[in-house]
Amino acid sequence: MSTEIVVATIIILLIAYLISIYNKLISLRNRFRNGFAQIDVQLKRRYELIPNLVETARAYMEHERETLSAVIEARNSAAKAAKSARRDPGDAAAMHRLVGAEAGLGSALGGFFALAENYPELKANTTMSQLMEELSSTENRVAFARQAFNDAVMDYNTQRELFPNNMVSSFFEFAEAESFEIEDAEIREPVEVSFG
Repeated sequence: MSTEIVVATIIILLIAYLISIYNKLISLRNRFRNGFAQIDVQLKRRYELIPNLVETARAYMEHERETLSAVIEARNSAAKAAKSARRDPGDAAAMHRLVGAEAGLGSALGGFFALAENYPELKANTTMSQLMEELSSTENRVAFARQAFNDAVMDYNTQRELFPNNMVSSFFEFAEAESFEIEDAEIREPVEVSFG
């Protein structure tokens, strides 16, 4: 009778341990999903600022339609990629599309700001200055949110790879999460938006 109790106790403890691993993985997965939600809030804010920025600049930069169109096109592409990643922040393909679209947007904005420097009237425009300040603030928030997300992804991936967690994560199909890492070092830097 006591052998049966010992075996039952071991089985119960083993099940409880596996449940605790499962719950830890769920908690970490929810943490990185929340981290992406914080990035998404800031990206939406930036995507809303960009059309206003372009419209303000349009009156001054009449001969730069191609650049203005490239910014809007890159913004729309990034917004579409963000919407896809929002559905499942753990989807590596969606995250890669978002990183690529964000790199394209960063490049387009860089070209826009370089051209805007040639228009003193635009630099003196109060609305443009306010939009640039908001965009700069948003860029910093995106960077902070991205770092928090990447930290959460690293914690989740580490826990799912540790033994015996890897058996639980494999059995319950806890897929590896993808960080939001921008590959190009130039694009990784926040967009410089100073007109001062």
